[in-house]
Amino acid sequence: MRRIPHATFATLAAGALLLGGLATATAQAAPARAKSLYAPSALVLGVARGEDPLTATVERAVTLSCAPTATGTHPDPVAACKELAEVRGQFSDLAAGPSNRTCTRQWDPIVVTADGVWQGKPVRFSTTYGNACEMAGSTNGHTVFAF
Repeated sequence: MRRIPHATFATLAAGALLLGGLATATAQAAPARAKSLYAPSALVLGVARGEDPLTATVERAVTLSCAPTATGTHPDPVAACKELAEVRGQFSDLAAGPSNRTCTRQWDPIVVTADGVWQGKPVRFSTTYGNACEMAGSTNGHTVFAF
């Protein structure tokens, strides 16, 4: 067994204490606090058949995340995030546009939904249209529910 001179041992021990102290100080540093418990902007958008969003049969659904970059399974996440930013996350502004279509009065309800978080705030939105034609006419020109 090799003996380590006392001076060398003392130097090594002092270095270990110093490094240990730095590691402890780093570990004890206060963690960064989140402004919200929610992600910045992450949504699930859906189109379902039925009157009530809680009981309607989901036909299509996509994910949309707008922060830090536009991503998700939405076919055009960049355009959808841009539209949401323009209306400050007010889905009702996108879903209630004037219809440019002539539709039948057939009652075959379609529900569009948005659940998740927009800019750190929880979102739960739904609106019901009389049929697919009314939905397409009311959301015409908007990308958010075009999937």
